[in-house]
Amino acid sequence: MGITASNLTKRYGDQAAVDGVSFEMSTGEVLGFLGPNGAGKTTTMRLLTCYLEPTAGTATLDGYDIHDHPEAVRRRIGYLPENAPLYTDMPVIEYLRLSARLQAVPPATIDNRIQTMMDVCGLGRERHKRIGELSKGYRQRVGLAQALLHDPPVLILDEPTTGLDPNQIVEIRELIKEIGQEKTVMLSSHILKEVEMTCDRILIINQGEVVADAATEELRQQFRGGAQLRVAVQAPDDTDVPAALASLRGVASVDGSEGTYTLSATGAAPPAAEVFRLCADRDWVLTELTPVESSLEDVFRELTETPETPPDAAPSSDSPPATAPDEGRTGRHHS
Repeated sequence: MGITASNLTKRYGDQAAVDGVSFEMSTGEVLGFLGPNGAGKTTTMRLLTCYLEPTAGTATLDGYDIHDHPEAVRRRIGYLPENAPLYTDMPVIEYLRLSARLQAVPPATIDNRIQTMMDVCGLGRERHKRIGELSKGYRQRVGLAQALLHDPPVLILDEPTTGLDPNQIVEIRELIKEIGQEKTVMLSSHILKEVEMTCDRILIINQGEVVADAATEELRQQFRGGAQLRVAVQAPDDTDVPAALASLRGVASVDGSEGTYTLSATGAAPPAAEVFRLCADRDWVLTELTPVESSLEDVFRELTETPETPPDAAPSSDSPPATAPDEGRTGRHHS
C-alpha cells in the first residue's frame, strides 16, 4: 500500500518546519527525498515514523494512519536515521538478536532472519566483531540490517550513504535498488548523483513545502524548457550564423556568439538533422552538435536557491528549538 501523506504540517510556534506536505508512494517504488539543509526532510521522516506528532494533516503507511494506529505504523517501518543508534560494545550478531526481539520477530524465526540479513547486507565475516570495531560503511550495513530484520513493507532511510567511501556507496546503492523491488523505500541524501542512479522518482522540498515531484527525466525536461543543442560552427566572417540557425524548423531561440551557440527547440526533440543539413548545404564546418541536458543539480539549485538568511533569522526547520514540547513527549527510538 506504500505511503500517503496529506497536508502534513509541523510547527514550532510561528515557524513551519513542514508546511502542508502531500505525496503518495506505492509498493515497489524508491523515492529520493531531497532538499537543502533546514528544508524539513528529517522532520517529515520523523512525522512519518511517529517519532514526532504533526501539528496538522496526517499520513498512512501500509494502510495504517499515524494518528489512529501509531504502533501498527512503527511495526511496519524499517527506519535508519542519519546517525544509526548502534550499541558499539555489542558484537554484530548479538545486536541483531536484541533488535529482533525488540521488533517482535517470532523466536522460532530469529536465527534464520539474522542469517538472511547477514547475507543481504554482507555482514557474514563481521558477525562476531564488536560494532565499535567496524568501519563506517559496515556500521551503516548493521543499521540497515536491523531496519530490515522484521521484514517491514516500508523502509525509510535518512542519509544512508553518509560517510561511506565510493565502493561502499555503490554497494549500498545496489542493495537499496534490490530491496526497492519489493518494498516501499524513501531515502534522503545530499549526494544527488546517487539519488539519480538509485531512485525511481524524486520529491524536492524547500522551506517545508514540496516544490517538485516527478521522475528524474521529467524534472529535467520541465526545467530546461524543451530540448537544447550545443552547436559549434566555422563559417565565413560575414555570415549571420545565428539568424540562419534561428530560421530552422523546430528552433525556438539561439544564444551564443563567436561560433558556439545553444539552440532551444520548440518540441521535445532537438533539431539536429536540420542543423546538419544547413551546415552541409552552406559548406560550413560543423565541429560540435551535442544535446544539452539539465542535470539534477541544475534543477535542484533552481528550485531551492534562496536569498542569504539574515543573522537574526529563525533556526533551520530541521533543527527545531530544544524546548519544543512535542519532541520531549513523543521522541523515542524505534525501528
